[in-house]
Amino acid sequence: MAPASPPPPRLTWQFLRLAGAYWNCERRWTVRAAVLLLVALTQAQVGLAIWISYWHRELFDVLEARSLRDLVWLIATFLLIFVLTMLVTALHLHVKRWLQLDWRRWLTDRLLDQWMAHARHYQLQFTSGEHDNPDGRIAEDIRIATETAIALALSLLYSLLILGSFIDILLDVSGSLPIPGTSLVVPGYLVLLAFLYAGGGTVFGLLLGRPLIRATNRLQTVEANLRFGLARARENSEAIALMHGEEIEHRQADRLFADVGQGWNRQTLGYLGIVSFSTGYGTLLPVFPILVAAPQFIAGGMTLGVLMQAAQAFQRLTSALSWPIDNLGELAKCRASVDRVVSLYNDMLLLEERADNPVEHRIDLRRSQGDTLTLRNLSLANPDGRVLLEPLDLSIQRGERVLISGDPTVTIALFKAVAGLWPWGHGEIELPAGQSIVFLPQRPFLPDGTLQAALSYPHPAGHFGHAQILHALDCAGIPWLAPRLEDSDDWDRVLPLRAQQRIGIARLLLHHPAWVFIEEATDAFDVQGEECMTEVLHRELLGSTLLTISFHRTLEHFYTRRLVLDRLCEDKYLNCSPEPAPCALREP
Repeated sequence: MAPASPPPPRLTWQFLRLAGAYWNCERRWTVRAAVLLLVALTQAQVGLAIWISYWHRELFDVLEARSLRDLVWLIATFLLIFVLTMLVTALHLHVKRWLQLDWRRWLTDRLLDQWMAHARHYQLQFTSGEHDNPDGRIAEDIRIATETAIALALSLLYSLLILGSFIDILLDVSGSLPIPGTSLVVPGYLVLLAFLYAGGGTVFGLLLGRPLIRATNRLQTVEANLRFGLARARENSEAIALMHGEEIEHRQADRLFADVGQGWNRQTLGYLGIVSFSTGYGTLLPVFPILVAAPQFIAGGMTLGVLMQAAQAFQRLTSALSWPIDNLGELAKCRASVDRVVSLYNDMLLLEERADNPVEHRIDLRRSQGDTLTLRNLSLANPDGRVLLEPLDLSIQRGERVLISGDPTVTIALFKAVAGLWPWGHGEIELPAGQSIVFLPQRPFLPDGTLQAALSYPHPAGHFGHAQILHALDCAGIPWLAPRLEDSDDWDRVLPLRAQQRIGIARLLLHHPAWVFIEEATDAFDVQGEECMTEVLHRELLGSTLLTISFHRTLEHFYTRRLVLDRLCEDKYLNCSPEPAPCALREP
């Protein structure tokens, strides 16, 4: 696979618009105060650097003069500089890290709001775009982007302040350099040399570092793929163990790590050139200004203190000018994370725009004014546009008991469309207004935590009374779990599927919704157990509408209606089929 190209500047500007809103958020005055404090502390750091520069100058002049009394005074001055430097550095670090965490928290909340809203976390799986591993982008790439952006901004500010301050110092101490054989002199020649030295280093460094940007972007992608693959194996460890699939999973992990190794080696090659150059560049830096200014010192044109201050100012100035090359690796890492964050955000915005502006080939889900579920000219399709079922007109009244069977792909697509998870198709779905609706999937979600919290989900633990919970457990056939209500465990791993489905039914009984959509939620039971549990649902949920997807004909006598949804046989696509085909709906 070819290495990924570096993210275009357009994505960087999009990130600045996305993340820049933080500076105008509801706590903007606290944020702005923290920024102003950081700027002031950075200026204090620069001031201390200037002070220590002049202190070094005096030190070498005192040593040259062999003055013990002046040396003692310089030591006392240095202690003051030392204490102030520690205090300013510690406070600067504390405020910087607070700002990094706060910005990361704000941006994470913003993307989580987008990701978790309207089932986008589910729909993203079926849409094209650069949004693989969204959890990693939210957890890791936001961290890298925010932390690195603030660190780079502060280091750039420091470099600019150092640049402005030490140019004056270097101009003052370097004097003029006569050109041999002419009457011409070069004023402030060390400043000119510093710009040439840093400029040449930056140009060569950028040329050598271009492969590093591409390699870093590629490496972050394959690292995320490896984390996702290992997490997927962990989440499905039971199924893998039962099927003895460890060898295949091991090979898959090896393949993913091979991609990481390849990306690592490409990054290493990118680092080789830039690190080798930077090492030589940094090794020459302390010596170069002393060698250049040494003839002027030997001729008596400057004191030893002035010479050492000039050398130190030269180093400070070139270090400030070399900011781009010194931070090339961090810039590459930050830009790669910015690309991943913005790509995810853009794809979620696209989903939001499609939901807010229904088009011909998307299902319009809305609330009705009555207590009827109505499907009008409903067509179901795959995300690629291939039609599953069309057209479908159906009304279901409050209190009806409807059994839905037929092709599993179509029935489950209908289940998800009514739940708002499946927008692909066209037509309208009107949900009953002001009535609670609960969807019970085949495998209920059991969050980590106490069993009581799992039963109350999505309400907090304690929402239902103890007696209510005991009654629901008894009806669901799992009274033996009552002593474990306060226990915390990984319930979707320690309990078999049948017990998990019983917990889902107990949770349904606790919530007692007006409308219930059930997707094969008793398929782990034997025939007798499934009939018994269906009877409990019909008895305990009096007045509720039950729509159940099941393919077991033994349950038909519990329902007043039975719908059979068959899949459209011919390959039709929404964007190329002007005339609707007959609906494959049978209602015995």
